[in-house]
Amino acid sequence: MNPYLDIDRAMLGDIYTSTEPLDNLTVLCDDFGSRTPGTPQERSAAEFMRDRLASYGLDARLEPFEYRAWERDEVSISVKAPFEADIPGISLPYCPPCDLTAPLVLLPDGAPATFEANADRIKGAVVAVSSAPPAGLGRTVHRTEMYQRSALAGAVGFIFIGMYEGRGVETGSLDSDREALIPGFSVGHEDAEFLRRQEGRKGALTITMRTGGRTFDTTSWNVVADMPGETEEFVLLGCHYDGHDIAQGAMDPASGTVAAIEAARVLKAHAGPMRCGLRVILWGSEEIGLTGAHRDVTQNGDLLTRMRFLLNCDAAGGHGEKGVILNQWPGLEPLFDEWSEQMGDLPYGQSAHAFSDHYPYLVEGLCTSYIGNPRGKFTGRGWGHTRYDTLDKIDIRNLHSASALAARVTLRAANAETWPVATRPRADVEAMMDDEPDLRDMRVVKREYAELYTARGKSPVTG
Repeated sequence: MNPYLDIDRAMLGDIYTSTEPLDNLTVLCDDFGSRTPGTPQERSAAEFMRDRLASYGLDARLEPFEYRAWERDEVSISVKAPFEADIPGISLPYCPPCDLTAPLVLLPDGAPATFEANADRIKGAVVAVSSAPPAGLGRTVHRTEMYQRSALAGAVGFIFIGMYEGRGVETGSLDSDREALIPGFSVGHEDAEFLRRQEGRKGALTITMRTGGRTFDTTSWNVVADMPGETEEFVLLGCHYDGHDIAQGAMDPASGTVAAIEAARVLKAHAGPMRCGLRVILWGSEEIGLTGAHRDVTQNGDLLTRMRFLLNCDAAGGHGEKGVILNQWPGLEPLFDEWSEQMGDLPYGQSAHAFSDHYPYLVEGLCTSYIGNPRGKFTGRGWGHTRYDTLDKIDIRNLHSASALAARVTLRAANAETWPVATRPRADVEAMMDDEPDLRDMRVVKREYAELYTARGKSPVTG
């Protein structure tokens, strides 16, 4: 039996007969481009989304926060020995200015054991490693972990290799809210393969890396919109809106941004007063360190004690099956089984990772989740973080299904008479993260990198 049948029908009928999410996505991508942090387009996009949410009847506003942005400069990558050649590439966010010449070490993959086996070669060298998930490891190795392992091993530079043929460079930040410790660039798959062939034919390579760029203080904004409920509790529905400067960021993140907005629209129109309120947050500056989410936790910590559940919609309107990934909350499984019967199908699973905006809330012990494919396996970002993450790749049917899932799950989370889980104590948070393969080793490396950063007396801001 589905107690929300009438509301489900009204919301789904509205969603599947509307072009609203694609219309909003078109404006975000074609009018405001990448919405890169620190640009005028970022502010314009934030104002547009605030106004759209207000037009749907929510109490919408911008919440500013201070942070450190980064601006790229021209890049030069060149082989100096045993032959000379120029290699196209880009610098990665928070890359410090550099002019260095060093041996190049092309690692076969980014597995921790690979770094350990090549420790002697890495010291004093530039490390190049692919974004491809290491085979047989049983977990992903994020770009930042590979970068930090390189720095900890004594590398003087880092090159991130795009794993896909024909898609060029793959971007992504090196650090969070500060200038990074060592320079980091990206090159495309084909150029890396050229370097591997030349290394095999002609011996060890020496390269030069040069770039400028700057890290500077500025302001970003979280877009916040509220729909009051019958109690002081609320469900948080969110997604970031900033993309990387080399592309529109249509799939990652904006397909999820507009899905969250669309879910809020139909909940306001059809769900009536819910037991718990709805808070929508469209976070700023996620791509450079989850900064907007971290600032929300810092600035609104008292308010978050009333948060029942968080559903992160990052990139939710892209391709693939859509379900909910609970961040290790087994106590919610009976409730999700019940909802699955009501909804006809609600795939869900249990996992956790540190690389989207749910994470700062997860660390505080709050009940978090994100839209993903619980029956799938991560094999790479696809178009994400490349210049080809553009509006033409987006299918309105995926926007509809993401919006529908977000709306129906939020409706049920907000109206549940009781909530079967409570905020995790700090000790339980630590234990959960130590048991989670995608978090355990990453956190150790991150702490060691932070200690190295401090030991070197690195200034977080230049320019």
